[in-house]
Amino acid sequence: MSQENPDKFELMAKMVATVQERPLSAEEIAVFNAHNHGLGGLLGLDFTFVSKDEVRAQLEVKPEHHQPWGAANGGLYCSIAESVGSIASFVAAAAPVVGINNNTDFIRSVSDGILEAVATPVQLGRRTHIWCIEMRQAGKLIARTNLRTMVNP
Repeated sequence: MSQENPDKFELMAKMVATVQERPLSAEEIAVFNAHNHGLGGLLGLDFTFVSKDEVRAQLEVKPEHHQPWGAANGGLYCSIAESVGSIASFVAAAAPVVGINNNTDFIRSVSDGILEAVATPVQLGRRTHIWCIEMRQAGKLIARTNLRTMVNP
């Protein structure tokens, strides 16, 4: 966590402490989303559920996410998965994490609409975690990611 923004650090620390006891409330998630200025925020990712066992977020696919021929760029799915999985891992570890492997399978292409991403744990070790992030649109699987993170205490 950057020392350049101590308010964000304090917000994240409070969030982690809260999530150890219960999922975040809608109001707490709204505050988190308001401070989501990283890549996820730039892409338009909004978190909708945060617990220590699952994190969900959604994103509206827009033309700025497209390849020249109008389909969402595959990097969008990788970025969504990395963002959602990293928050999930951070919450589970109660410590900063970094991604060390992102393996994303692209199942279907989309050009618009809402994508929902759901991160669930596969393995939570002391030093590394593996998360499965599924991205769906209207119930259909669009992409699936296995994300490995490393805990940085």
